[in-house]
Amino acid sequence: MRTQLELFLTAVGFFTRLPVPGWVPFSVERLAHAARYLPAVGWLVGGLGALAYGLASQVLPPDVAVVLSMVATLVATGAFHEDGLADTCDGLGGGLDRDRALAIMKDSRIGSYGAIGLVLALLLKALALVNLGVDADMPVILALLAAHPLSRLAPVTLMAVLDYARTGHDAKAGAVARRLTPAELGIATLAGVLPLLLLDATEAGLALAATVIVTAWAGRLFRRRLDGYTGDCLGATQQIAELAIYLALLAAWNFT
Repeated sequence: MRTQLELFLTAVGFFTRLPVPGWVPFSVERLAHAARYLPAVGWLVGGLGALAYGLASQVLPPDVAVVLSMVATLVATGAFHEDGLADTCDGLGGGLDRDRALAIMKDSRIGSYGAIGLVLALLLKALALVNLGVDADMPVILALLAAHPLSRLAPVTLMAVLDYARTGHDAKAGAVARRLTPAELGIATLAGVLPLLLLDATEAGLALAATVIVTAWAGRLFRRRLDGYTGDCLGATQQIAELAIYLALLAAWNFT
């Protein structure tokens, strides 16, 4: 149990800017095994976003509260996944072949594809959450609590079925680039889907379907274009899955 707690806190320290206790040991090997707890890290990030929204919505309009909740999650993660989305858009949009795409994705500068993709993703997430909160605050809070863990299951699944695309370990995912075992994927799956119990059957089903579709689409795209994944690809997958979950919940909410 102590080892699992240490692995969870290692994941918190790597995937977020949240402080972890100094007694948590760090090693590349531990970090490689900590990826199983990425969806569990989503519990913390989603909880912070929900808390920020719940507090802000008491004194501010829903749209402002939504933006502040997004700011809270961005600060908590250091825009870790958003950066991956921008780099992936640049690489796949501007790279005509695998090597060129990987080289562009490694460049720290953001290009037009990355800027457009990032702006549109953030805008759509904000609009979806704002519309979820038109009549009540609870749908937004539940959406944040469910989407952050579930969306992080998507990149973990890719790590279990795809190879790392780079030959060197000089990228974000270099330290954790290994195939997850079935047991590790099982832990991640449990942490990712457990928050769906907060939703009704229709909402949970649509959110899960959206995540499966995004994961399958992203896996096929990365295998075809890059022969595997990079750290940026994992971040992009999380962001697209999170957006898809919000849209699925909005569709379910409007339908019911």
